[in-house]
Amino acid sequence: MLADKSCSPISALISITSFLLLLAAVGCRGERDKTSEQTAPTFEIQRYPIEVVATTGMVADLVRNVGGAHVEVRQLLSSGTDPHLYKPTRDDVQAILAADIVFYSGLMLEGKMGDTLERTSRRKPVKAVTEEIDESLLLEPENAQGHPDPHVWNDVKTWSQGVDIVAQALGEIDPEHDSEYQANAASYRKQLDTLHEYGVNSLATVPEANRILVTSHDAFNYFGRAYGLEVLGVQGLSTESEAGLQRINELVDLLVQNSIQAVFVESSVPSKNIEALVNGAASRGHTVRIGGELFSDAMGPADAYEGTYIGMMDHNFTRVAAALGGEVPSRGMQGKLSDE
Repeated sequence: MLADKSCSPISALISITSFLLLLAAVGCRGERDKTSEQTAPTFEIQRYPIEVVATTGMVADLVRNVGGAHVEVRQLLSSGTDPHLYKPTRDDVQAILAADIVFYSGLMLEGKMGDTLERTSRRKPVKAVTEEIDESLLLEPENAQGHPDPHVWNDVKTWSQGVDIVAQALGEIDPEHDSEYQANAASYRKQLDTLHEYGVNSLATVPEANRILVTSHDAFNYFGRAYGLEVLGVQGLSTESEAGLQRINELVDLLVQNSIQAVFVESSVPSKNIEALVNGAASRGHTVRIGGELFSDAMGPADAYEGTYIGMMDHNFTRVAAALGGEVPSRGMQGKLSDE
């Protein structure tokens, strides 16, 4: 049925007033995490396992460790998928709508999913695992226009603060098993403490002159701060940004002047920019090799050790330390790393 084109003055006034109220509500939201600041519906779970949707592998793995047998987690972004560029499919939206609770990383990492997550938060719990991380621990690069760097998981100690967010959220919708979630969270935090210590000790073996990490994009600033490396990315924080010829030339100069022996590609980012650095250095008479592939915005294959958060970070710590001249076990902290 077509709408009546003759609209009464009262109806028009109501429509205009409603629109202005909605506009004001949107305008008053904070910049750090719009979705998490909305008041989500309060309810308790009525079925098991709890159906959880998580965006990235790092978030999904965190939820699996805390939720244990009581959760079934659907991970939207597969191995090697770039969350900066990912747009939710129709199946993704249906999965989100069918889930009991949704977890995402936050800090605008999943930028193209923002609208979907925001709308969903009006109907069910939608939680950013970074939402309560101490703001003093967040990095805000000068070129990020006031937005914190979202790649928090590359600092294990800071990322581990998200464990409590997950445990609390699951306990709120499933109070019957809250004590189990808390126990799982405590156990997982201990594992992360061990992982962080391995990272500190491994990178400490890299000679001072070699402590420069060059990667495809600025995903490793937290990694550098936590583990004592200077980090340089060809692209900016988001892989949407383009690397200009000037930036490539600047980094080639740095490689040559500092006699840097290794640079790194990333599993979720095309390798062309790093290859340009290698070729540029070669044209200047300096040999630079690709020290390995790092997991930056996505974990490894789902059926591999590197497809867990601990395996992902173990891989990065071990490969970076070894390529830059440090001393580490070839198969990593637990002897589980895949052979390269």
